[in-house]
Amino acid sequence: MDIYLVGGAVRDSLLGRPVVDRDHVVVGARPEDLLALGYKPVGKDFPVFLHPATGEEYALARTERKSGHGYHGFVFQADATVTLEQDLARRDLTINAIARDAHGALTDPHHGVRDIEARVLRHVSPAFVEDPVRVLRVARFAARFAPLGFSVAAETMALMRQMVRDGEVDHLVPERVWAETRKALAEPQPSAFLRVLRECGALAVLFPEIDALYGVPQRAEFHPEIDTGAHLELVLDAAATLAPGNDVVGFCALVHDLGKALTPVEELPRHVGHEHRGVAPLRALATRLKVPTEHAALAEQVCREHLNAHRAFELKPATLLKLLGALDALRRPARLELFLAACEADKRGRLGHAQDTYPQAAYLRAARAAAAAVDAAAFVAQGLSGPAIGTAMEAARIVALQQLKTAQALGSAGG
Repeated sequence: MDIYLVGGAVRDSLLGRPVVDRDHVVVGARPEDLLALGYKPVGKDFPVFLHPATGEEYALARTERKSGHGYHGFVFQADATVTLEQDLARRDLTINAIARDAHGALTDPHHGVRDIEARVLRHVSPAFVEDPVRVLRVARFAARFAPLGFSVAAETMALMRQMVRDGEVDHLVPERVWAETRKALAEPQPSAFLRVLRECGALAVLFPEIDALYGVPQRAEFHPEIDTGAHLELVLDAAATLAPGNDVVGFCALVHDLGKALTPVEELPRHVGHEHRGVAPLRALATRLKVPTEHAALAEQVCREHLNAHRAFELKPATLLKLLGALDALRRPARLELFLAACEADKRGRLGHAQDTYPQAAYLRAARAAAAAVDAAAFVAQGLSGPAIGTAMEAARIVALQQLKTAQALGSAGG
């Protein structure tokens, strides 16, 4: 049997990027051959094994044939007669259809090396249209490689549009849509994910709440980019810069302004109350895609409270304490950090404002520290018990926040 390194490991090494996952394809072997060598089977749909020493994946070369709609509508053939070229032909993009043997020689039947050099995301064959997940994967790869200058080939975009028109995207299961979206939100330029999906028409199908933001105007004095969709793209990329690889912050950024699509036309370009209008579409999207509870919960807080974060210096102490309570920030300071990253991304996600400072973050951290410093023990020592302790602690925390607010005001005046 012959073993080749394939897919992302070859692609990333050619790009000079760190190789994270090393996948291999095995040609000329049967499952029992790998079992006899101590490989551990893990594949459910087709024979995939883990190396007994390294734990890396080794899959038998296989072909696939369309048998129905959606991601699972395939019949696989994996046996000793399948060639390396046949295995590479079933892959999605040319840059992922390159194999390297043990001596370093490349097998590149679809000119993936050429497309890496040209910075092009191009489909391997017309069979690309058979798997709707590939629409999401291309958009996700765009989010990863856009900073390197990659773009989607015109003919590949045409196939993706055809897939949308033919209804293939309608058969995507929520779990798979979320899995690809979550990865895209952790990439360096998530805005490219939205742009690719929108260009092929899939954004309106899979994320109608987000697609509806494009073309909605905002006040130019606050948002020089004007278009709410353009603002969202800037916010996503700012989030990727502030919290690299963090898909929780990315999701908060993605859905923070959904309410702007619901602003009555006669009120445009103002969006009074959008933070409240956005909750219903956010919940609908999160429920439909089965978004994890913590992602959805924090995203809702960012949607509701991002304007309060922006005007933190203006908030009354009692309102500030209420904000900290809504975020559960006293018990979970790490959650406050995620919230602040999303809010700062919103503030920076405006044309010409990418380098703006966000002093509200330091102020809210200081507010959290001041409130958390109020301890129940002092009130127990005074003889208080039960609800009286909570009432006293709240009053003491408001005093502490008032002192912080006064100090901040004096510092600003002095500076």
